[in-house]
Amino acid sequence: MGGSILLANSGSKVMAIDSPKRANRIEPDDLAVLHSHIDQLAVNKEVRAIILTGTGKHFSAGYDLTSILATVEEDPTAATAVNPFGTMVDAFEALPQPIICAMNGGVYGGATDLALACDLRLAVPHTQMFMPAARLGLHYYLHGMQRYVSRLGFNTAKRLFLFAENMDAQQMLQTGFVDRIVAAEELESEARNAALAVAGFAPLAVQGMKQALNRLAHDTLNVEEFARNETACLRSSDIKEGVTAWQEKRTPKFQAR
Repeated sequence: MGGSILLANSGSKVMAIDSPKRANRIEPDDLAVLHSHIDQLAVNKEVRAIILTGTGKHFSAGYDLTSILATVEEDPTAATAVNPFGTMVDAFEALPQPIICAMNGGVYGGATDLALACDLRLAVPHTQMFMPAARLGLHYYLHGMQRYVSRLGFNTAKRLFLFAENMDAQQMLQTGFVDRIVAAEELESEARNAALAVAGFAPLAVQGMKQALNRLAHDTLNVEEFARNETACLRSSDIKEGVTAWQEKRTPKFQAR
């Protein structure tokens, strides 16, 4: 593992891909560490927001493609098996807490999907993105393509997958890949401010709506579960606190119940 994934606590949880010498490329051994962090965060009621970023010049160069080839050579049936990187991204997207992606530089390959799995994406002006699948002969995995279409639209997804277009930060902003461009020296504080803001909102409502929006995007929404979550919020003490605080012009103190 070599410490390539850092997890720090600064009011919200900060995950940093920390392998700058390899452009923060994610290796097979990193997946187990990421899954471990994800599993811990999924049940941590104290964490209400997560920040994902990279170190050095790049956000991430994506997943190590040589490992994919090695896996298929060792076991030809692996070509039709579940994609291990995609499975990790699915689990990351499914975290209940809102995730802010702070892109500190280039984002390539599988890292583009990891960024799209986040709920808010900030980028520095020199950020670029590139999906090289067509140039490499790689057929991308299903849920990753779904995220592209649901976040960026059908035509943009085609441009990026089939024509392998490079996009700079302004183009990423125009297509919705990036929500906001911020100065490099302000990226950390902007991400932290966004995390603190959403962490101060009612967690039952925020997490319930995040789950519903993601499932709508994947066409997997369970209407009965949606109704239960909606009812739980209406019956919670948090909604009473929120309305009362609004009327009294004060900051609410939500307790997730």
